[in-house]
Amino acid sequence: MVEQRSGTVGQVGAKESSVQVRQTSQVVPDDLRRYCEHGHIALALAGVSDDNPLLLVNEPFYKLTGYDAPEVVGRNCRLLQRNAENQEAREKIHAFLEDDRVGAVRTTILNFRKDGRPFVNLLYMSKLRALSGEVRFLFASQFDVSRSQPELLTAYDAELSRTLARLRPTLAESGIVIEGSLKAIANSVATVAQAKLTLADLDGTGFP
Repeated sequence: MVEQRSGTVGQVGAKESSVQVRQTSQVVPDDLRRYCEHGHIALALAGVSDDNPLLLVNEPFYKLTGYDAPEVVGRNCRLLQRNAENQEAREKIHAFLEDDRVGAVRTTILNFRKDGRPFVNLLYMSKLRALSGEVRFLFASQFDVSRSQPELLTAYDAELSRTLARLRPTLAESGIVIEGSLKAIANSVATVAQAKLTLADLDGTGFP
C-alpha cells in the first residue's frame, strides 16, 4: 500500500521543485506546473530535447509507478518499460515524436512499477506547442488498465477529458496550445480484458 503524503510528488517543496526543473534546462510555466501537480489522475510533463527528460510528475503518478519525482525527473519515461519489447507501442510513440503532423497518441504499453510488478499502461501523450509553432513540452497521462474494471476505465476517460479541457485555458495564459484530441476507448470491456490477458501471459512465461 502506498503511503499518503502531504503535497505532490513534483512539489515536495517549492524550492525542491524549481531545482528539479532547472536540472533539465527547461523552465515550466508556474500555472502549468501547478495544474499538473494537482491533477486527480497520473500526469507527467516531459521536455523536447536531450532524450525527452521528465520535468515533473504528480502524486497519482507516484502511486501508480512507485517512483518519486527525484528518481525520475531528468530521465526518459522509458525506464518504466525495462526489458519489455513493446514493439507496436514503441512504433506509435516514435511516430508521434518524429512526425510534426501527429499531435497526440494513445496506446497500451507494458510497464513495470519500481518494485518490479508489471502492469499494462494506457498511455496518452500530447504535444504542447507555442504560438510560434515550436513544441515546448510533452504532456502525458497514465492508467493501469490491467488491474481495472470497465467502469473505472470509463471514469478515467471522463476525468482525462475534463483534465484536457481545463488545461487549455491554463496553457493559453502562457501562449501554449495543446495539440490533438482524446479518442475515447470504443470498447472498455475488451480493452480491460486484453490487458488482463497480457498479464496472465506474462505470469505463464515467468517474465520478467
